[in-house]
Amino acid sequence: MRIAGIDEAGKGPVIGPLVVSIFCCDNDGLERLKKIGVRDSKRLNAKKREELAEKIKKIGEVGVLKIQAEELDELMKNKTINEVLKECYSKLIRRVDADLYILDSPDVIPGRIANELKSLTNKKINAYHKADENYEVVAAASVVAKVERDAEIENIKKIVGDFGSGYASDSRTINFLKEYIKKHGKLPPHTRKRWKTAFNLMQKSLDEFY
Repeated sequence: MRIAGIDEAGKGPVIGPLVVSIFCCDNDGLERLKKIGVRDSKRLNAKKREELAEKIKKIGEVGVLKIQAEELDELMKNKTINEVLKECYSKLIRRVDADLYILDSPDVIPGRIANELKSLTNKKINAYHKADENYEVVAAASVVAKVERDAEIENIKKIVGDFGSGYASDSRTINFLKEYIKKHGKLPPHTRKRWKTAFNLMQKSLDEFY
């Protein structure tokens, strides 16, 4: 039996891409995931995630989708972030063949997104909150997504400078955006301009200017 897990990294930050990953393996692969200590990426440090990601790719099939900030802004003119995620999940499900797909639900009602994806793909799909904590295949997808996003973030920092984590809760990120706007009169590349944080900072800076 082939089981796939799906998870994302970067749903909420104001800077950087959204990364969605799928990982698929058989029952033997599940045992190997347990042996190497795969668990939710948030419980692992960066070095451990990178080490595990390389092992995960040797155990099963991996698929990754990346949506950069500019593309996400365009998509969210007509869609919510959860609708964007649902489309990403659907694409990955069609790309990787499995008997069962388990996903970490972005929807407050997990059964709703599971049923919508079943209708779109005609596949067996289960969705749960905290699936990355309870299912190794989802944890594996979580690790891959986080490692891929971290690499993207490091590349962006080479272009615009160090902005911290990219999350609005990070004071380094907010201070970076404020200083960049003050200096350049616009938001930096790779910033999600439709995010409330970015919009409000830009409006406040313009108000102060005028």
